[in-house]
Amino acid sequence: MKLVIGLDGASTGGKALDFAKHIAAKSTSCEMIVVYVIEWSPFSFQTAEENAQRHKRREEEIAIAMERVLNPAVAELTKAGLSARAIVRHGDVADTIDDIAHSEGADQIIVARSSAGGLTSRLFGSSTANLVMNARVPVTVVA
Repeated sequence: MKLVIGLDGASTGGKALDFAKHIAAKSTSCEMIVVYVIEWSPFSFQTAEENAQRHKRREEEIAIAMERVLNPAVAELTKAGLSARAIVRHGDVADTIDDIAHSEGADQIIVARSSAGGLTSRLFGSSTANLVMNARVPVTVVA
């Protein structure tokens, strides 16, 4: 079994991790892919200098997401004896999570619902509807 867990850096991400651990405990073999999506539009017109700065900013955002959100989540899962790894991507939240889940051959996507902002609040706007209605694998939204 392979699970994709979408985190946004909010405390509600713990609910998604807990639910994923619960599912993994029922499986003899489960790989967990913890995902953080930095919302980013590729559609902007910039100079070469602006593009260089944009690339630098993207790399900094990836490092921060790994350090603050994904590395602690993966450490928590591996401490519980589970197989876990992390992926950070830039892009549209729903499309990116779906693309990762599909390309990784995931069995399920797990995200937490939140009213505090971040990924899940964006998801519970048009992104959530898009993810739930258009994902190529089942989506579980944890309250």
